[in-house]
Amino acid sequence: MSAVLQSSDAPLKATRRPTITLPQVLSLVTVALLFWGYHFPTEQYLTPQAGAGYAFGILGGSAMLLLLVYPLRKRVRALAFMGTTKRWFQAHMALGVIGPVLVLFHANFSLGATNSNVALACMLIVSGSGLFGRYFYTRIHHGLHGRKANLAELRAYADKLRWVTSSIDFLPGLVGRIEAEEQRIVARCERTLLLARPLVGAVGVLLARRRLRRYVTGALRRSAVTPRQPGAHRRKLNGVARQYIDHRLAATRRVVEFGAFERLFSLWHALHLPLFVMLLVAGIAHVVAVHVY
Repeated sequence: MSAVLQSSDAPLKATRRPTITLPQVLSLVTVALLFWGYHFPTEQYLTPQAGAGYAFGILGGSAMLLLLVYPLRKRVRALAFMGTTKRWFQAHMALGVIGPVLVLFHANFSLGATNSNVALACMLIVSGSGLFGRYFYTRIHHGLHGRKANLAELRAYADKLRWVTSSIDFLPGLVGRIEAEEQRIVARCERTLLLARPLVGAVGVLLARRRLRRYVTGALRRSAVTPRQPGAHRRKLNGVARQYIDHRLAATRRVVEFGAFERLFSLWHALHLPLFVMLLVAGIAHVVAVHVY
């Protein structure tokens, strides 16, 4: 166990992840508002024709019109005075949630006239499409606001992790087991259709993580522990080993699924713009129908 003691100062240290992040808090608030609005009799207090209900419709529609600013800012250099692309991307995502929520309260979470139903359906389709697009984006970029990654970078990062993990000597068999699991995942994904690789890779990583964690737990239990070494020490080593496992498998997963998500994002991008144009036309038709007829 002396090797274990010496290796507890390995380069990678167990770190605590934040329990909950701000985006998760905002997502929970949004879900709670939608749940409350759907079950609460809002029609007793809000009407689409006047008052707060009418204002919600105006504000929600305006928020969705502002979604056009981000693609314009990204493509037209003359609009640089309006702020950075990163800030408008953040605003684009926020407005893509705020707008539909306001419109749903405007509609009292119910159907109405035909033109209203068409506009509502278009809005829900575009909003759902945006959620998929956000996920695809994060899988091929460095973070939510970072530059686009490439396959060579991801492979280089995965190779770098292999060198880092080779310095962990408190579980000599762990590195070999991780490499075997990685080869199994890569081989399985290479035999799979491109667009199915994210699912196959996710399942493979999940099963590999379970097997490797089980091995780590069992190996540490079998280690000879002197009375001076508390159980907290083993828990710390277990956390370090698990973090290595997670980093290695996450890097492998990004490599095998990159091509699929790059293709999915390209297809989504080609579909999202026509859907938004359809929403714009349906929204204008709804506003004209309400105020003219």
